[in-house]
Amino acid sequence: MLEKKIQLKAFSDVKEFVKAAEKCEYDVDVFYNRVVVDAKSILGVMSMDLTRPLTVKYHVEDQDCFEQTLNKFAM
Repeated sequence: MLEKKIQLKAFSDVKEFVKAAEKCEYDVDVFYNRVVVDAKSILGVMSMDLTRPLTVKYHVEDQDCFEQTLNKFAM
């Protein structure tokens, strides 16, 4: 399982992140404290505290598109 810290500052960032996560065939989760949401759910991600860094956990590092999106928002 791989893990990265990201910061999503605007709705357009959330939309781009969720769209990239939806293309993944594996689970992608977003964590903040003890709250866990599915990264493929725009409502779930929007319910997170976007003023704080978020942790993304995913299972495979084979999709370049998702890796590029994560690196764009990485801290």
